[in-house]
Amino acid sequence: MRKDVLVIGGGIGGLTAGALLANDGFKVTVLEASNEWGGCAGKFERKPYLFPVGATLGMGFEEGGIHNKILNKLQLHSKVYPLETIMKIKSNRPTIHYFRDRNAFIKEMESHFTKHKKEVKSFFYEVWKVGASVRALYDKLPILPPMVAREWTNLIGLTSVKSIRLLSYINRTMKDLLKKHNLDQVPSFVKFIDGVIIDSMQTNSSNCSAIMGCLALDIYHVGAFYVEGGLYKVAESLQQSILQNGGQTLLRKKAVAICKRDSLWIVTDQKGNVYEAQHVVCNLTVTSLITILEEDLVRKLPHAYHKKSKNMQWGAFTLYAAIKEEHVKDKDTLFYQVIASDNHAMTEGNHIFVSISHKDDRYRAPEGYRTLTVSTHTNIDDWQGKLQYEQKKQKLENMMIHSLSTIFSDLDSSSPEKLISGGPRAWERFTQRPHGAVGGFPQTKDNSLFNSLSHRTSLKGLWLCGDNVFPGAGTIGVSISGYHCYKSIIDEKDS
Repeated sequence: MRKDVLVIGGGIGGLTAGALLANDGFKVTVLEASNEWGGCAGKFERKPYLFPVGATLGMGFEEGGIHNKILNKLQLHSKVYPLETIMKIKSNRPTIHYFRDRNAFIKEMESHFTKHKKEVKSFFYEVWKVGASVRALYDKLPILPPMVAREWTNLIGLTSVKSIRLLSYINRTMKDLLKKHNLDQVPSFVKFIDGVIIDSMQTNSSNCSAIMGCLALDIYHVGAFYVEGGLYKVAESLQQSILQNGGQTLLRKKAVAICKRDSLWIVTDQKGNVYEAQHVVCNLTVTSLITILEEDLVRKLPHAYHKKSKNMQWGAFTLYAAIKEEHVKDKDTLFYQVIASDNHAMTEGNHIFVSISHKDDRYRAPEGYRTLTVSTHTNIDDWQGKLQYEQKKQKLENMMIHSLSTIFSDLDSSSPEKLISGGPRAWERFTQRPHGAVGGFPQTKDNSLFNSLSHRTSLKGLWLCGDNVFPGAGTIGVSISGYHCYKSIIDEKDS
């Protein structure tokens, strides 16, 4: 008997689970509240320009990477181009080139930190060694924290000498590694590390789990990619795969209530439409899940779900711009970080991540133009009042345009052909995430690995994927969580 699966949320995690299940014969229906597929990796258009909303740098497309595996399994294809210079980091010091090639990268770092060559080299060698061990484990897609006997058995079966060695890092932070290599008192180096890890780990070196931080610093050298059009193309491919396998994918359908009657889950949308299924995969934040789940069922959720629902998550302030080709000095570099100062936190415009469309990417801009997506982390609590919101929006917009002038020639607020900015409220409207929180939980020791949330809600047939569960944020993380939901449903069917 073919079982029904309802997916709530059309982000990449939910679409991954849905596409894999539909491919295996399940009857899949996807409800997405917004007008677009992809969630935080979605897009919007202001003709003739197209802007990726958030996630822009492609990871996991290398041979054996999670996107590569899933797209191959579903016989899908995305146009991706490997980056040899992944990004450039600009600050009040000379520009750092972040090379994919490890030897070239080490030489680059030694040229910038001449007084600490030995320490820098030994630091990265240890980081990469740890990162390689984590990747070797992650490639086998383990589930953390293990919640049932099968997950414990699989995890134990994956154990190797290398993975056992990781235990010595499990209670350490990136700051501990910096201190070990006598680099914790080199402010410019610490800021460099903070800038690289905050975009993927949502925290700085002082608080970041050493294991997760090492993975973040290592994975750039495995493969980073420019995705033609944007990562929304992956989401749309997954959505089309669901349709081709007999599923339904519905936009502007916001789930507002989840309950269970006997063995069936019942979901109601904002217009009163009712959907029934044996399994519900929620591509939501844990806060959103608790908000729409029937009260009696909320009480049955694991304690960790309730605890994490109160945890801090960052908001984002994002600037979208279209500029003429003449402003682009470096024609080949497509990603930048700009660090304003060593004396400020890597938030609130003091650190920005910049994505530039390729000159030949006609999905994003007509010939002779480029589109930019520029983002910074921001504290959601600072955006409450209307006046405060507008003042902060203008302040960050000015700061970010000033930072962009270090990348582009003759650029000021009057230069862009199109300029749009959005704070947490805009993100809340677009993604339906409470308060506009994005990026999942900071990957501290308290939030990562065995302290992550499981995709299992403890309620039979109800699953959670996305950046709030293991392994965390980024399209790699949410795809793995979607795969875990798929695999658990398949295992349950076969048992």
